[in-house]
Amino acid sequence: MNRTRSQNLAWAVAAVALVSIVGAAGFRATPGVLIEPLEQAFGWSRGTISAAVSINLVLYGLTSPFAAALMERFGMRRVVAGALLLVAAGSGLTVFMTASWQLMLLWGVLVGLGTGSMALAFVATFTNRWFVKHRGLVTGVLTAGGAAGQLVFLPLLASLVQAYDWRVAALTVAGSALLVVPLVLWLLRDDPADLGITAYGADPDAAPAAPAASTGAARRALGALRDAAKTRTFWLLAGGFAICGATTNGLVGTHFIPAAHDHGMPTTTAASLLALVGVFDIVGTIASGWLTDRFDPRWLLGIYYALRGLSLMLLPELFAADPHPSMLVFILFYGLDWVATVPPTIALCRQHFGASGAIVFGWVFASHQFGAAGIALVAGLVRDSSGSYATAFYGAGLLSLAATAMSLAITRPGVLRRWRLAA
Repeated sequence: MNRTRSQNLAWAVAAVALVSIVGAAGFRATPGVLIEPLEQAFGWSRGTISAAVSINLVLYGLTSPFAAALMERFGMRRVVAGALLLVAAGSGLTVFMTASWQLMLLWGVLVGLGTGSMALAFVATFTNRWFVKHRGLVTGVLTAGGAAGQLVFLPLLASLVQAYDWRVAALTVAGSALLVVPLVLWLLRDDPADLGITAYGADPDAAPAAPAASTGAARRALGALRDAAKTRTFWLLAGGFAICGATTNGLVGTHFIPAAHDHGMPTTTAASLLALVGVFDIVGTIASGWLTDRFDPRWLLGIYYALRGLSLMLLPELFAADPHPSMLVFILFYGLDWVATVPPTIALCRQHFGASGAIVFGWVFASHQFGAAGIALVAGLVRDSSGSYATAFYGAGLLSLAATAMSLAITRPGVLRRWRLAA
């Protein structure tokens, strides 16, 4: 009876976490939809708007490890509820902006901090506490929910922009985030022990987990970074994940819609294609979680990055006014791979860094967002100077192949390389 209750409650709390992640994902969908409307409404260059996106992406990543430490100190429920309020405030207040610095403050800073507090470090923290069995699968489900939620919002937001105004889309996102706050405060729990149960799949006779460290969140996050940065594995994971961010959120998530529009494709059609990426991403990421429970995550990462690189180098030849079959094949292929890298990356952080795995993953995820921010800005500048995004897509493909090499260079925990033994 107690085991059944633990299982049922673990899945119920996971459902609440999924809803909150999807709620925060709404504003993550808006950059690609709003770039052209803001350009037309205010006369800002694409590079200026891309700079605001870059600020958002950097803070989204940098906030993640500190948020993971705050969740250890104050609990997931408080941190997640506060993050949703920041997202709602940043999104809602954009309707009053009149200058580009306000876009950078609201869209860049406030929304970056809010969404960063609910980034994938939240997924790592939640699965570490609530699941022993099926961790990889649950990680895949939650990750897919966030990424798919971000992309599935696109057709709705594009339709609102086309039918009404970009401000209506921004207010819709703000309202969606606010609606999730009561649900989080009511149902999300910080630890299975709060409900008198154990984590799913845990030994009921095992000793309870040690309490969270009493040190400050900043000290805890920086201490985990200091220790992890001494290892080769951390830098290989961070480098590969920086390329992951560059080739997803930074390039395709931000610039796919305007790139397609450059070739005559309507904005709503391009947004629908990205929504399809989100649909296929659900399948791909959940499958990746299942595979991570069964196979070496290093090889999974290597395969994912290689396939992504090849697909991105083909993309510039596929843009046209209408989505022909070759583009649909790309959407299917790329969607399955969109964030399939997350479950094996979290698993590697857990394997190599133990109890600090969630916070270390927060720092690895920060590198993901640095990569995304860099290419979001660079791609906008490339488009401004050359009139085309082709160079950005080709470069991203080559970077993905480099990420394959980084992933395969990671050793298993406790395994020494031959050159070390020889020394």
